[in-house]
Amino acid sequence: MSRKKCGVIIFTAEELSNCRDIATMQLCANKLDKKDFFGKSDPFLVFYRSNEDGTFTICHKTEVIKNTLNPVWQPFTIPVRALCNGDYDRTVKVDVYDWDRDGSHDFIGEFTTSYRELSRGQNQFNVYEVLNPKKKGKKKKYINSGTVSPPTSPISFSKEQTYHPSLYYIVNVCNPSQPTSLHYMSPYQMNAYAMALKAVGEIIQDYDSDKLFPAYGFGAKLPPDGKISHAFPLGGEDESPNCVGIEGVLEAYFQSLRTVQLYGPTNFAPVINKVANCAAEITDGSQYFVLLMITDGVISDMVQTKEAVVNAASLPLSIIIVGVGPAEFDAMEELDGDEVRVSSRGRLAERDIVQFVPFRDYIDRSGNQVLSMARLAKDVLAEIPDQLLSFMKSRGIEPRPALSTSPLPELHRHI
Repeated sequence: MSRKKCGVIIFTAEELSNCRDIATMQLCANKLDKKDFFGKSDPFLVFYRSNEDGTFTICHKTEVIKNTLNPVWQPFTIPVRALCNGDYDRTVKVDVYDWDRDGSHDFIGEFTTSYRELSRGQNQFNVYEVLNPKKKGKKKKYINSGTVSPPTSPISFSKEQTYHPSLYYIVNVCNPSQPTSLHYMSPYQMNAYAMALKAVGEIIQDYDSDKLFPAYGFGAKLPPDGKISHAFPLGGEDESPNCVGIEGVLEAYFQSLRTVQLYGPTNFAPVINKVANCAAEITDGSQYFVLLMITDGVISDMVQTKEAVVNAASLPLSIIIVGVGPAEFDAMEELDGDEVRVSSRGRLAERDIVQFVPFRDYIDRSGNQVLSMARLAKDVLAEIPDQLLSFMKSRGIEPRPALSTSPLPELHRHI
């Protein structure tokens, strides 16, 4: 028997959700690239669901539509659990191919979306550009390789009444009670999350008159039914998100670690959109909003997050992102528009409103937490004054007279 090593097989598992919803959807395309020499193209779609480790798994293929650049695929049905494991905001990647008889199908392009976006049906935001990265890198005037959109009717879904046994796998998520977790609640010192909250919060809270801070968590299964959420109040789903002072925020954070199950992927767009909706209600310059996001994971919904940032750039809002832990945060730099302004669907952000920093760059080597927090606060808050002024100037809002009886614009902080 040969002892020669033939390779390694790696098994990756994820706990299945209890979601039994069934989705029926239909997509059509417009002006796809021509791939066949004697004809047009024979396009079909391949759907991939995103996994917790950032990889993708095929979950559906459409039929092939022969000899057309404007195909309309037949409606198909798929379990929502197969598409996104019951997480409506999880990234879904779609590849567009030109079918070839010999199996060497030609890649036309790709786009990303989510079940929540698809379920909205046809609208101006649900037209997806099919992009080919190789063409985009080679051709300066390249725009896209066509577009894909739902037809006029939205996705429908139903509750599956037939019983399906659920398979459960062990998911590698660090327990906050374990010292290896970045959320570890040590009786002797604060973890990185608490340090970032305290460092930024203790300075910025002096600019908020009522000291009430809405605090949300993202990326967790909530009791009692394990529903996945990317924007839930830290104090509990049935509670107000407002916390009294930074100490109240810290208390809500530690309490949430005892009640929720940490769960990937890391989606930013839901929280950004939630705070942006609040900021959109008050644009007269009387209030300015600051969103502090702390994460130890690489962002999973970059396309949706970039769109959320572009939409929020016209609002009285700044976003601070602090990355904790050893993860590679290179993609986060794309959101920090110091050099290249963030763009989405051909639109540039009106202002640079994002500041990203990895906390590890500010940790004092001697273990002095006070010094680490001071360094972090200095850098992450450095851009806020200019961002506030840029919004006021863009709207022609003049400073109020310096009267003692005139209240200052209130700076709201979301966490």
